Amino acid sequence: MQLADEHAPGRRAFAIEGTGSFGAGLTRFLSGEGERVLEVGRLRRERRSGGKSDALDAIRAARSVLGQKRAAEPRAGGEREALRALMAAREGAVNARRAGLCQLRDLLITTPEPLRSELRPLTRAQLLHRLRAMRPQRQRDVELRGALQALRTVAGRVQHLTAEERELAGEIETLTRKLAPQLLDQPGVGPLAAAQILISWSHQGRIRSEAAFARLAGCAPIPASSGQTIRYRLDRSGDRRLNRALHMILVTRRRAHPPTIAYIDRRLQEGKSGREASRCLKRYLARNLYRLLEHGAPLAT
Repeated sequence: MQLADEHAPGRRAFAIEGTGSFGAGLTRFLSGEGERVLEVGRLRRERRSGGKSDALDAIRAARSVLGQKRAAEPRAGGEREALRALMAAREGAVNARRAGLCQLRDLLITTPEPLRSELRPLTRAQLLHRLRAMRPQRQRDVELRGALQALRTVAGRVQHLTAEERELAGEIETLTRKLAPQLLDQPGVGPLAAAQILISWSHQGRIRSEAAFARLAGCAPIPASSGQTIRYRLDRSGDRRLNRALHMILVTRRRAHPPTIAYIDRRLQEGKSGREASRCLKRYLARNLYRLLEHGAPLAT
């Protein structure tokens, strides 16, 4: 800070690339000192065409911020960052559990008979319980003993990861209900989807408009007209995790939410395709959630 005071006294701002990753520590320090921190997008294109060095990166970061009408702010820390960490840990547990189940299925295919015929009809829960109760050391056959030991180990891993995922999901739901209970009151919005929406949105005032939120969610309509055909397509950029959360909400609403079902039917009767009707719904959902977060019930602090 002494160097900043010497070369840039008075009002100033720091443009930092990667405020949510490698620049997170510097962002926390500067914010704690009361400095204004602005988020810089990735500078891959500029580096590809003009080389890279620390001095060049600093100049590009400053120019990218000065050229914007409203510079982006870093996402909030605190409880929002705790929620992001919990979501990341849960996703890792889910992926590892899925890999364990796939490995278990592959091992069952090559398990010696008659054990293979005994295990195949069991449900997943019954299979895991049965495998954990086995005692491979009692088997004299080397091949069977090795197969049982492998199956028992993988089954224990899957059970442990299942318990870990449930524990993390409970923590996520508790924190989400504290931060934004109004999200969970919306039809089709579960704790995990609400948590991802909160993580991407961050805090009030960060995203300037509902159109910007839709662009962030990858559901802004992009013109794709040709001749007399007027149509739009979805934006394939943006935060894909947020886009997936909106998609899962719509999947739930299309099954059990009468207004959504009626809207889809009306659009189909007008000649829209199912994909076009979903695009309209996703844009509407982004608008509704943005207004709820920005202007709804105040968030817990």
